Amino acid sequence: MQEIGRRSNKDRSDTTRAALVAAGRKLFVDRGYAETGTPELVAQAGVTRGALYHHFADKRALFRAVVEAESATVAHEIESAARPGLSPLKALAKGGAAFLEAMRVPGRTQLLLIDAAAVLGRAELDAIDARHGGRTLREGLAAAMQAGALPALPLAETAQLFGAAYDRAALAIAAGADPGEWRKLIDTVLAGLAVPGVSPP
Repeated sequence: MQEIGRRSNKDRSDTTRAALVAAGRKLFVDRGYAETGTPELVAQAGVTRGALYHHFADKRALFRAVVEAESATVAHEIESAARPGLSPLKALAKGGAAFLEAMRVPGRTQLLLIDAAAVLGRAELDAIDARHGGRTLREGLAAAMQAGALPALPLAETAQLFGAAYDRAALAIAAGADPGEWRKLIDTVLAGLAVPGVSPP
């Protein structure tokens, strides 16, 4: 019975935390970080103020959890698209296209590429990205280099370069640009880096 009680408590705790993250996601997107207060957050989540501070030290900590959750979702979409069996360059192209598509979810580009840097700072945001989208990009580039599809370029710098390109593309698409044109442009750059004789993405 004790084990059931502990599991039940954990389930309730996880449910409360998830409700707070979902409420934070909605309000931070709809109203912005600065205009969102803790009374609105707990009302939206349907929990007490005490529950908020049990799970998160402050509003910034909740915002960080929202960014982490959104980043993890984007990484999952990338990994689902870059499935095993694809050539390394094709996997990179598919993963990049999945990133751009995932970033079209309303509010996500503003949250992850604009507000997160302002609220959390560049270093903290880079650390989150390194666990999620940035990790998938580094792994994809490393696999392509190890397979001989790409030359042995400096991995960290190459990942930063392509990461910046994908982020800029996501911002442009959010502002109304053609997603297909941006995908074609980045894929052309990737193909230009490919080792001669390797099939393009």
